[in-house]
Amino acid sequence: MKNFVSAAAILAASTSIVSAGGLDRSGQPIGIIFEQGNRVELSFGYTKPSVGGTDVLTNSISSVASNYLTAGVALKYDFNDKISFALIVDEPYGSDVTYPGSSATTMLGGTRAIVDSYAVTGIGRYKFNENFSVHGGIRYQEISAGVTLGGLAYAGLNGYNAEFASDGAFGFLVGGAYERPDIALRVALTYNSKITHNLATQETIGGAPVAAPGSTEVVAPESINLDFQTGIAKDTLLFGSIRYARHSQVIVSPAFFDTALGPTPGDSLTSLENSLDFTVGIGRRFNDQWSGFVSYTQNSKGDDDLVSPLAPTNGSKAITIGGKYTMDAVEISGGIRYTKLGDARPETGTPDVARANFTGNSAVSAGLKIAYKF
Repeated sequence: MKNFVSAAAILAASTSIVSAGGLDRSGQPIGIIFEQGNRVELSFGYTKPSVGGTDVLTNSISSVASNYLTAGVALKYDFNDKISFALIVDEPYGSDVTYPGSSATTMLGGTRAIVDSYAVTGIGRYKFNENFSVHGGIRYQEISAGVTLGGLAYAGLNGYNAEFASDGAFGFLVGGAYERPDIALRVALTYNSKITHNLATQETIGGAPVAAPGSTEVVAPESINLDFQTGIAKDTLLFGSIRYARHSQVIVSPAFFDTALGPTPGDSLTSLENSLDFTVGIGRRFNDQWSGFVSYTQNSKGDDDLVSPLAPTNGSKAITIGGKYTMDAVEISGGIRYTKLGDARPETGTPDVARANFTGNSAVSAGLKIAYKF
């Protein structure tokens, strides 16, 4: 069953491209470190979201979330039967939200949030025996962003813009795993540290500078990933994952914006809640060349349906189906995911005041991964 275990792990990772909490894009997977032998992987994902609704003035809001493409590459190498190394390049966080409409006649028209990132992670693994192992490593991450507040909901800050230049910083990950090869069992726990960025910042309103160029400290959240799998019948595997991320650590408080909102420091352009994502699925090997799987993913909802206009969804549920084809040293796997996005009410102000109502939203994603064993 060992070859099939590898197949299921690839299938699960190849479609981890939507449904994550907060700003998560990749979920920071490290599954390649558990693969057998040396290998290199290329992965691609494409997501087409449909997110919109109506503001409280009855203006229609067409889809605010843009289609996006993600890509990643990973390499794993065994030095011997106990020590292995992996290098992973991915896009851990992202956002591409723009509200249509005039900022003078709609509640949120012109509001925009763009977040780009990439990370390079080096991981080492040491196997004590066939059952126990530990892993850990260093992650280098770069993030840049731009935020515009547009619409009547923002009153005097209508037209405010903050541009955050790219900054790179380091974090770490550490974890361990327990395995039973005879029943294809593996349970792996990984802690990902927070990473603190200092982003050079320029603030304007209507294009006119309102503060001297400065720096804004932004924390990329810490998280914990639990991944598991076990054989439940011949050529059949149960697999899943749980991810907890502390998105409440993401406070974006530029100097002018913070001062404009009052005497209490730490006012944030973002308002994200901690998230808990879980996935469970069944994989099946049909023969030496073909395997398939189906999985269900759910992202936790917030305490209520009031959300930041910059992240206008509240939880999600998704179904993914996929397959894998093996030919000699090459593996090609992929899948399609449908995500039902939770209803939400974008809000502004203190106390929170709903400015729009988003219902019936969804996303469709496709993922592809190509692996070469050497």
